[in-house]
Amino acid sequence: MTAALTIGVAIAQQGGNPPRPDTSAAAPAAEVSPAPATRPGELTSGPLMAGSPPTRVSIPSLRVSAAIVALGLQADGAMQVPDSATDVGWFTKAPTPGALGPAVLAGHVNWKGRRGTFFDLGKLPVGAGITVDRRDGSTAMFTVTRVEQHPKDRFPTAEVYGATDHAALRLITCGGEFDDSTQHYRDNVIVYARLAHTHPA
Repeated sequence: MTAALTIGVAIAQQGGNPPRPDTSAAAPAAEVSPAPATRPGELTSGPLMAGSPPTRVSIPSLRVSAAIVALGLQADGAMQVPDSATDVGWFTKAPTPGALGPAVLAGHVNWKGRRGTFFDLGKLPVGAGITVDRRDGSTAMFTVTRVEQHPKDRFPTAEVYGATDHAALRLITCGGEFDDSTQHYRDNVIVYARLAHTHPA
């Protein structure tokens, strides 16, 4: 079974229009402008790290450890997805993990008959740890705050990509029933987490 990961994206390129999802993606409810990392007048909370691209993500409670690849935008404005079952992709139009704002990592449930790295993502409990290694040698350690599942036509764009006052992380994969007619899952599973610790501190 081939199951493409399709995700709603509503972060605009600098100076451009918001990227639009493809026809099978979770379309945002409305087009939005690029959100600043924080809203005017808000103070940041919790630890923060300087920007550095992620290289590996580990989720000990799911026995997951995977290399991270960069994801940009397709020619039609949809977000790219990893081209293997094992890789996890970082959306490069969002912040780097550990920096202020919502970093976004996406992975497959399955891919071309192979079990994907995020196969059990929906089972991740609140309070679980997620570790992201970064190119500069530092490590960002996140704590899961909630796990949700949404139909792709009601993807919570603002919650996933909108401004935050802390270093946030979103993990996204497919979920729910598989639609044989479209060859896609009907839902997205979304894990929300926030930065708890850094190494070096």
